[in-house]
Amino acid sequence: MTEDPYAEKPWLKHYDEGVPPHIDYPEMNLYEILDNAARDFGGRPAIWFQKRRITYKEFKDIADRLATALVNLGVKKGDVVAMMIPNFPQYLFSFYGILKAGAIVTACSTLLTERELAYQLNDAGAETIIAWDTQLEKINSIKDRTRLRNIIITNVLDYVPGGKRDPPELSGTMQFVNLINSTKPDPPKFEIEPKEDLAVLQYTGGTTGLPKGAMLTHYNLVSNCVATYGWTASETQRGKDTGLTNLPLFHIYGMTVCMNSWVYNASAIALNPDPRDHKSLFEIIRDTKPAMFPGVPTMYMRLLERDDLEDYAKDLKCIRFCNTGAAPMPPEVLTEFEERTGAVIIEGYGLTEASPVTHVNPIKGVRKIGSVGLPISDTEVRIVDLDDHTKILPVGEEGEIIIKGPQIMKGYWNKPDATADQIRNGWLMTGDIGKMDEEGYFYIVDRKKDMIIVSGFKVYPRELEDVLFEHEAVENAAVIGLPDASIPGSERVKAFIMLKDGYRESEELLAEIREFCRTNVSPYKVPKIIEVRKELPETLVGKVLRRDLKEQEDRKAAEQE
Repeated sequence: MTEDPYAEKPWLKHYDEGVPPHIDYPEMNLYEILDNAARDFGGRPAIWFQKRRITYKEFKDIADRLATALVNLGVKKGDVVAMMIPNFPQYLFSFYGILKAGAIVTACSTLLTERELAYQLNDAGAETIIAWDTQLEKINSIKDRTRLRNIIITNVLDYVPGGKRDPPELSGTMQFVNLINSTKPDPPKFEIEPKEDLAVLQYTGGTTGLPKGAMLTHYNLVSNCVATYGWTASETQRGKDTGLTNLPLFHIYGMTVCMNSWVYNASAIALNPDPRDHKSLFEIIRDTKPAMFPGVPTMYMRLLERDDLEDYAKDLKCIRFCNTGAAPMPPEVLTEFEERTGAVIIEGYGLTEASPVTHVNPIKGVRKIGSVGLPISDTEVRIVDLDDHTKILPVGEEGEIIIKGPQIMKGYWNKPDATADQIRNGWLMTGDIGKMDEEGYFYIVDRKKDMIIVSGFKVYPRELEDVLFEHEAVENAAVIGLPDASIPGSERVKAFIMLKDGYRESEELLAEIREFCRTNVSPYKVPKIIEVRKELPETLVGKVLRRDLKEQEDRKAAEQE
């Protein structure tokens, strides 16, 4: 690489007091964080679900029983076991039980189609799946196309107060509760190499092609837990706090920030199985008084739509901090949420391939709205030229973000070429365009693959989306580039918007929005086309899928030819 202008790591000067620049991470199996929490705080609530409290001692006992049952079913060290469960206690039991059996977890979204599920199971080589019983029809329909031989199913009522039932053993399946109740805890003992042995195969869709399994080792995930805990230690107390889990645990953000880090901290985990149910969300906050509330931008946007949000403000006072990631946070949304609730939102950044946390704003120090913050302990970051990753760019210039640290994945499962393209000389190529200021705070500009070229000028969709969010009529927005037939190699900017309640689509309103953009961005960035939609395609964690919008436009263009 060229001479490194980041060698002094300016971000270290802005760490909160007590946050270490370097940590000696324990080399252990990830499940040991549960054993440690149960040893130190066995009687403390570990999980709160539908008003039921499950202690760390109970949590460990169920995980131990499941590990034993899996081994009895033939699961061996290094096998991949799939999970397809929402935010139920069974998700946590299964995650740690699989690890205790010496196996590797691959978490499947409950939103996967049959084709997508079959692909993930086959790519991972899973022979066992633990699933929500509503997914059984989907699983049975693709079973013969996979290597599945063990199907363990569970029901939402299995661990709720008064939810005791006598579940039938359906043909070809086993009931989770029956398996737990009939198995004595005797998990296997085995040695692992934490830096080499995998804990999780986390599938990531990326922006093109089939999903890839990010190989996350025990060391990757343990180090990210420890570093995340170290970052928030000034605002948390081991064994005394509660965290609100409103994010899906099968997503890497939820898995690390809302589960593993809180088990490491021996926190109580308040599970909300449906993040769209605001009434339930506020009841959980009132009943459990969480100190931490991780979220995503769309979650805060939807809460802002509530006219009665201020009525719940007193219940939100228990929350010491919120943090947001997984998708860009429009500054307007952050500011309005804080003004209306009194809560403080800490922005951060991460990737599936980085376990995922790499950057966070300080909890007590200078928080820069619009910045994803500072690299966490032991994390090195550079901004490099988009075409030459060996050329490190000076402070303030925009380029691709590359990252090195203990949390960076081992590679992609059975994809050496993709691994070699993504990890170069130990540096993870993120595909995100960003910049760093003189104090070491980083800013995400956009995805490299989403960049639009208009007559040779670069247009970053996120910049224009943030402007659109500022218009009083716009609830949500997404921007893509379309081929410009009149100028070879150039694109036109198209914006998709959702209107807030009380606003109706009209030529006058669209002209007003376009003029609003013209006063805030350069002329070539102003959208040539604005389309109003009732909804935009999103991932479960609220990231707008520009890829889907682009594919829709491509299909439309092909049909017109």
